[in-house]
Amino acid sequence: MKKSGTWFGGVLTLAILPFAVSLAYADTAKPDNHMSKPEASYQAAGSPMAGVDMHQDINPKAPPMTKAEFDKAREIYFERCAGCHGVLRKGATGKPLTPDKTLPNGSEYLKVFIKYGSPAGMPNWGTSGILSDDEVDLMARYVQQTPPTPPEYSLKDMEATWKVIVPVDKRPTKKMNNFNISNIFSVTLRDAGEVALIDGDTKKIINIVKTGYAVHISRMSASGRYLYVIGRDARINLIDLWMAMPDNVAEIKVGLEARSVETSKYKGKEGNFEDKLAIAGTYWPPQFVIMDGDTLKPKKIVSTRGMTVDNEFHPEPRVASIVASHYNPEFVVNAKETGKIMMVNYKDLTNLKITTLDAAKFLHDGGFDSTGRYFFVAANASNKVAVVDTKDDKLAALVDVGKIPHPGRGANFNHPKFGPVWATSDLGDEGISLIGSDPEKHKASAWKVVETLKGQGGGSLFIKTHPKSTNLYVDTALNPDPKISQSVAVFDIKNLAKGFEVLPIADMADLGEGAKRVVQPEYNKAGDEVWFSVWNGKTQKSAIVVLDDKTRKVKAVIKDERLVTPTGKFNVHNTQHDIY
Repeated sequence: MKKSGTWFGGVLTLAILPFAVSLAYADTAKPDNHMSKPEASYQAAGSPMAGVDMHQDINPKAPPMTKAEFDKAREIYFERCAGCHGVLRKGATGKPLTPDKTLPNGSEYLKVFIKYGSPAGMPNWGTSGILSDDEVDLMARYVQQTPPTPPEYSLKDMEATWKVIVPVDKRPTKKMNNFNISNIFSVTLRDAGEVALIDGDTKKIINIVKTGYAVHISRMSASGRYLYVIGRDARINLIDLWMAMPDNVAEIKVGLEARSVETSKYKGKEGNFEDKLAIAGTYWPPQFVIMDGDTLKPKKIVSTRGMTVDNEFHPEPRVASIVASHYNPEFVVNAKETGKIMMVNYKDLTNLKITTLDAAKFLHDGGFDSTGRYFFVAANASNKVAVVDTKDDKLAALVDVGKIPHPGRGANFNHPKFGPVWATSDLGDEGISLIGSDPEKHKASAWKVVETLKGQGGGSLFIKTHPKSTNLYVDTALNPDPKISQSVAVFDIKNLAKGFEVLPIADMADLGEGAKRVVQPEYNKAGDEVWFSVWNGKTQKSAIVVLDDKTRKVKAVIKDERLVTPTGKFNVHNTQHDIY
């Protein structure tokens, strides 16, 4: 690679780096391959593997590093860089940082690159004050070394962490509490390594349950009895909501980093598989594991390593999201880097049948349409949404949408003109894409963006409505403007042309100082309340704001010193029945 006036790994080099800094941290999304500040913040999220011991393989061509320096740099890499460049530094949403790419450029060039960033999204780690000059020098030397490989994680490794806290035969045979279980909220307390179970009727905390770090998602069993939560550290906790005091009954660690868990929900002509199995997908190692649904005992591991949709081998396709089909005894498993969607038939685990669909790279998260047949999943860095027909096991469509779609589960509603639609907001711009979702009665609109709404700005993580509501809420938690990140936009579904109203949710919480990012609207079971997390710093006050959905006025503010960095919230009924 040339060192001046050309491209290194897809990003501009020394000649224009001072200009690159201003571009990379502009407040609005940039065209082409430029990354906005919200995207950069999201993509550079840390990995829980920073503390995992890894072997240092001395590369004689690279600048020397002591073991202490190597270990410190490795921790920084997994805290700051692995989300973009991958565990093995072979590239993910960011470009490869392997020695064949970095050694020809040398330390001085790399130091400038790391310090000042680039317009393609590389943060300015040095000038932003996040890394000191000594740490910038350390990282420049580190990326020229042979990447260390984390350990694999086998069935034996999983079994060593598996605990059945309360055996199945010792658990209740009926509900032993007076809680309205279907209206309980499972609330992630990100930095505490816990979830708060909050009574949706009384707004009181029922229990604080110990879990893995930074729980990414809570999923419900088909029966609505068991709650499954998975932390970014790949620890799964099984919580029994029938107990007098709902709490953990089993746990397991399925890898070193993870995001997704789900349970079997099919009940039909091929048998009743409700609650029989659970599945979890990991970022590292790149694989998924199928377990017993009521104990989490691991049964079968499947690797996701393989070819991308562009027919290139990828060594670490992370499992981003998993949903359970209602039409077949199958899990829908989405591999981020390969862009492959696997329809995993769990009827016979010995003779496992997997139907693989080619979608688009960087699959992330998504949700079902209102019928539960079609699954919409965002291929975020490809700016597309894949539509999967879970009845016929086919890719129904690839739909071009806005920049870096990030739907969460998305939002379903009836458009006044185009009929049923599924909606996603974007991380990279202010767009909200409405995709026609009814190929039967609205064929002309199906699998097309029928309308693009304009929200407050980039940095949206979640969009939400409810079948009983006429409101559509869009958060912007990662927008760099505090006024935008501390508020939400709400649209009237019956009059979308009117535009949005801004609701200053953080002001309603009255918390004092802090970032106070407002994230993830979630409805109660009745669909007449919507809950928002006001996510503050670990040592600052956070809260949950509850609005009356009809009036859009504050109904309650839940404050408790135990609500440490609340983020995701999952209502039992809505999660159980895929209502969004």
